Order: sequence, then structure tokens, then C-alpha cells
Amino acid sequence: MSNILIIKHGSLGDIAQISGVIRDIRENYKNKKIFILTTAHYFDLLSKCPYIDSVLLDKRLPRWNVYYLIKLKKILSKYNFTHVYDLQNSSRTLFYKKYLLKKTNWSSSLTSLYINEKKKDFDKIPVLERFKIQLERSNIKTKYTVVPDFSWAASSVEKFTKKYFKKNFILLFPFCSPELPHKKWPFYNELINIINLNHPNIELAVAPGPLELEESKKINSIVITNKNTSLNIMELTGLIQEASYVIGNDTGPAHIAAHLGKAGTVLFGYHTTPKKVSIETDKFKAISVENLSLLSAENVYSKIKFQLELIN
Repeated sequence: MSNILIIKHGSLGDIAQISGVIRDIRENYKNKKIFILTTAHYFDLLSKCPYIDSVLLDKRLPRWNVYYLIKLKKILSKYNFTHVYDLQNSSRTLFYKKYLLKKTNWSSSLTSLYINEKKKDFDKIPVLERFKIQLERSNIKTKYTVVPDFSWAASSVEKFTKKYFKKNFILLFPFCSPELPHKKWPFYNELINIINLNHPNIELAVAPGPLELEESKKINSIVITNKNTSLNIMELTGLIQEASYVIGNDTGPAHIAAHLGKAGTVLFGYHTTPKKVSIETDKFKAISVENLSLLSAENVYSKIKFQLELIN
């Protein structure tokens, strides 16, 4: 029996974003088994996805590790994949196309280009629109691609909400990758003070990742952990789903919030635009400035005040 392979290595926001893509692939291959090749960090999460039959692990070892590549090729070969949907669109997956999965029908942004199209121009299109074009040019009908729903990833968080909250709560995500400091807005504590003063009916919290536990102590809010360790992705998703509002930098949790249909605000600097990363929805909006260090807490509050007043 032939099977279908999807490739997506990360990141967290990207995994949330492809929920609609995976669902459309599932709808078009109802009688086929669909596998996804991913990294260890997302293995458990994607094992929960209702549109996937099985998850395959890619350790992403260096490409000069010939022994690993031979082993990976052997694993992939035994599933008789006829179609591959490359949602990572990286140099690594292009390498896989050339050397590990040569006899498959391959769908990627590169293979989707018409003769007169250039990839640099294609990459300027908003990401979800790019996926829609990729799928449709691969004869996949799209219904969910541009409206991803990440709710399948949420686990029950009643034990956390009962422990930490007595009121409705706002989740803050003031962190970012150490390699991307330009994404980080520096005035969360000032915003917290303004919200506490004007909205005593609302509690504020952060849910730090493994590398953010120490930094979270500097934020004047409730710190949500699971026995002093970070929540896993499914718990984090469940917590975001229960929040009344979400405020964050342009990171994975903000994309999760957007694709859970949550109300919230994401803060963008010069690094990209909300349109290009397809993060805005009817409820989840962006504030974009050239320099995040010049965006005051008062300015942010003035833009979200009305939404906060709707929280009982």
C-alpha cells in the first residue's frame, strides 16, 4: 500500500500554522495513511494530531553523517511513499528530495513555481497563502489551509487554572529566543502595572519555556509551571485556550493563540510584518512599529483598553 509523507521540522509557531494544511491533505487522502517526519521536540505533539496516522523521527544529524542518512533512507523506503508534501521548504528537505526520496511526487514551494516565477518573489507572499498555492498546484483542494485550527493540540489544564487563578486571566509572553532580541518588547512590567491599576478583576500570568524560567521571575505576574518545570506544548496550548486575552511578542505562543481563535495582541518590530507571517485574525491583532524600544506601555494599553474592559 502506498502512503503519504509530510515533512515539518519546526518551529512551534509553524507547527500551529500548518494545522489547516495537514487537514486539507487528510481530506484529499481519506483512504491513505499519512505520516509526518519531524523532530523530537514535536514528536509527542504531532502524535496527537487527528489528521496524522503516524509520526516519524528525524534527528536532523549533520548531512556528512552518511551512516545516519543511510539509516533514515532505509526507514523512509519501507513505507512506499508516493507523495511528499514538504512544508519545511529548507535546504535540508531539498537534499532529502535529491537523495532520500527521489522517486516520489514532491510538493514544495520550489516545485510549485511556474516557469516565469521566482522563488524570492513567491516568498514575499503571506505564508498561509503560499501553502494554499503549493497545495492547489499539487492538485489538493484547500478549505482549511488559510484558517488553521490548533485546538486539537490542547490538553486539559483544569489543575493549573484551579491552582493559580480566582478570576479571568491574561497570558503574557514577554520572552523570545536569545538569538532574536529585536523581537522583544521591553515594557511588560509597566503594562502590567497599568492593567492592575485599571482592571482589578483581571489576573496576569506568564508561562515560561525551559530557558525562560529564570527570566520569568523578573515579570511582576503569576508564573505558571508544572512542579517548577515548564508546561509541555499541549498544556501550554490548553492554558492559552482558557485565557481571556493574550499579549505577546512574535513567537510561537502568539501564533498558537491566533490559531486557537483567541482575542489578543502581538507586538511586531522591524523584523517582519504580521501579514507576511499570517498571524492576524478577526480577534488577534498586531501592533507594528519600527523600534519596539520606542513603543510605550501607555501606547499599547490605549490600543487594548477596550478589549480588556469586555473581560468580566
